[in-house]
Amino acid sequence: MKLLTSLGLALTALAVLAGDALAAAAAAGAADSEVLKWRMISSAFALAIAAAAGAIGQSMSISSALEGTARNPGAGGDLRVSMIIGLALIESLVIYTFVICLIIVLG
Repeated sequence: MKLLTSLGLALTALAVLAGDALAAAAAAGAADSEVLKWRMISSAFALAIAAAAGAIGQSMSISSALEGTARNPGAGGDLRVSMIIGLALIESLVIYTFVICLIIVLG
């Protein structure tokens, strides 16, 4: 978990620095196609990382819910509802990343 957190922080810092570099390149008169190319590449990486992290989080959530249901079958209904809410929140983070990537590419 610490590895994923540090990886996420490093990639966030890289995205911030890449945005500054792209802005400086655009101000220096770089071709718009070059800037668009790097925007698309950085957005693809961001979305891939968000999707992978979301999939890992969802698999851990499902695993924990199934383990809890196996230990206490009477609590299966409550665990199922909590799991579905958690999965929706995890998936919403990936969708937010997709929207931000669209803003970066189209902006």
